[in-house]
Amino acid sequence: MAGRTWRGLRAVFRPARLLLAVCLCGLAAIGFLAWIMFQIPVGGGMQPDATPASLILESRDSAAFAARGVLRGDAIEAGKLPRPLADAVVAIEDRRFYDHNGVDLRGLFRAVLRNAQAGRARQGASTITQQLARLSYLSQDRSLTRKIQEAVLALWLEARLSKEEILARYMNAAYFGAGAWGADAAARRYFGKGAAELSLGEAAMLAGLVRAPSSLAPNRNPEGAWKRAELVLSVMQETGHATPEAVAAARATPPALRAPPEMSPGRGYFADWAESEARRLIGPLPVDLSVRTTLDPALQDLAERVVAGWLDGEGKRVNATQAALLALSHDGAVLAAVGGRDYAASQFNRITQARRQPGSLFKLFTYAAALESGMTPGSTVVDQPVRIGDWEPGNYGDRFRGPMSLKDAFAHSVNTVAVQLYTGLGRQRVLDVAKRMGLRSEMPDAPAVSLGAGEATLLEMTSAFAAAANNRAVEPYVVRSVRARDRALFTRPDTMPGGAPILSPTAQQGLMELMLAVVQNGTGTAARLDRPVAGKTGTTQDSRDAWFIGMTADVVVGVWVGNDDNSPMRNVTGGALPARIWQDFVRNADRAKTAEAPMPATRPARAPEPIRAPPIRGVANVVDTATVRIGNRALQLTGVIGMRGEYARQLALYLAGREVVCEPVSDGAHRCSVEGRDLSDVVLFNGGGRASADAAPNLRQSEAEAREAGRGVWAGR
Repeated sequence: MAGRTWRGLRAVFRPARLLLAVCLCGLAAIGFLAWIMFQIPVGGGMQPDATPASLILESRDSAAFAARGVLRGDAIEAGKLPRPLADAVVAIEDRRFYDHNGVDLRGLFRAVLRNAQAGRARQGASTITQQLARLSYLSQDRSLTRKIQEAVLALWLEARLSKEEILARYMNAAYFGAGAWGADAAARRYFGKGAAELSLGEAAMLAGLVRAPSSLAPNRNPEGAWKRAELVLSVMQETGHATPEAVAAARATPPALRAPPEMSPGRGYFADWAESEARRLIGPLPVDLSVRTTLDPALQDLAERVVAGWLDGEGKRVNATQAALLALSHDGAVLAAVGGRDYAASQFNRITQARRQPGSLFKLFTYAAALESGMTPGSTVVDQPVRIGDWEPGNYGDRFRGPMSLKDAFAHSVNTVAVQLYTGLGRQRVLDVAKRMGLRSEMPDAPAVSLGAGEATLLEMTSAFAAAANNRAVEPYVVRSVRARDRALFTRPDTMPGGAPILSPTAQQGLMELMLAVVQNGTGTAARLDRPVAGKTGTTQDSRDAWFIGMTADVVVGVWVGNDDNSPMRNVTGGALPARIWQDFVRNADRAKTAEAPMPATRPARAPEPIRAPPIRGVANVVDTATVRIGNRALQLTGVIGMRGEYARQLALYLAGREVVCEPVSDGAHRCSVEGRDLSDVVLFNGGGRASADAAPNLRQSEAEAREAGRGVWAGR
């Protein structure tokens, strides 16, 4: 009886236990789903943080060479879907997009079957809606939890949004490589047009990037990007999103990219500088910008090759592991900037950030103050032992020359003379001149500052030498203009440096004479060219820093060589490795004939001297409109500031093999004529150059007539 009762009770409670188990399982599933949904990050997703602006950097000839920041473009609206692109994305990413409710069970089964046949995961099954859920809310990990979250969110999105809204949001959120988030940004990044203007082939290429944007970015892998685009076109034809005729036409004309190529590492220093300057000028505007810079690509490539070549060669022998080179036009435009040996290894810019002792470069300021006080290049100074307290400065080579001219003392970088001048003039007087010339760094209050014991950047020192050439303060710049689409936000005036003269004309011309002597017969002879070069060497104690800054009629170039850890080099002076780097760069730049900016006159202002040598005759080759070469001699025309490029070519056509007769009239200047016509007058009358400070009245009159008529350099002014 008891047994039958127990069996009866068991029969009654068996369905109850089963129901309880089902309820518990259901509650567990609900709890698991609730826990999974609780883990979804609020406002999460993989889209980048907002940035003030994305930048496309262009060289001075308008060619894009780098992209910085996140490009976003315009948001695609659901009611204005770019049809070719929308069809391409649906075809390659989710061909049943319009038939499922966020999760494609048929596609999931097909992917599982194919992966099982392949023995590994080869095909995914995420729909566009699931991908949007991941992009908007989730991480990129492949866990089961994330996949369930993705599916639940996809169902939720499908319940709230139309298919067009989902597709538009997906195309706005997807990453297409090269810093481009969203389809419109990608269209502008790669093809220079909006998403609505894309051709079928361009749309196919963009659609193909979504699964592998980094490896297939067209600017980095054009072959792979086009191969993927052809696959997209095939799928579009197969699914009816494009006709066979349209696909054939697209394949016959592959898209033409308008994207900057992968930036060479060496240009990274310039790109960092330009990006920083552009953002300073414009501010945190949330728009995509195009920045026209001052970069001369040919000079930049040359500078990188020259610096690397010398460091890999002589640099290894003398323990010089780093170098920097800065090339400025005379108005301050940065034409080339190499901030170090390897940008990939170190983004520290040794042009703008490294503060190093300038050594004898600082003598530029001391001698400028001396000339301003009334001394001349011919003034007598004495190279003799000097003692200030416990400090006894010596000369390179440990010898003293006795009485000598100011020009010789500067040319041979005599330390004792510089110290005597500095102490005699007074610290404040010298530093006032230095500040006017562009030195911004604070200098220590010690006599050793006269020999460069303070610290400065290569940018400061090079701009100071440019100021010496122009006799005006020169502010280096890397940005010419900034645009947002077709709207100009900033445009730099195309003018030479203005403002008050730094020095009196006599002092400035005297300073140029001193710097010419450095290269002619002083410490900088390794920088000689076949045309006038003015400059100064600098070397610090134990060869920890070595510098050469020099200028020609076209360009001012500063070179620094040293080690980041401030360790000594092996007997490297400014007149050795830095001067050789300088000469190698400028000589090859001359051959390329890319720089065309003029330089003010570099001759001292003085009355013409009696003829002391017979005339030089012969057929002349034109270096610039102020310099001709007869045989192996480069001759500078009196009274002219020369130009290169088209102006020099016109002068060469004018001479056309005729004999030129040149007579010396002052140190480094000649009065040249062709068939009795003064060549300086020809140049200035036709606007092929500008009159120098010491030009004769008749030459100034010819310049005035050219300016009034708007000829040559005066056209449009």
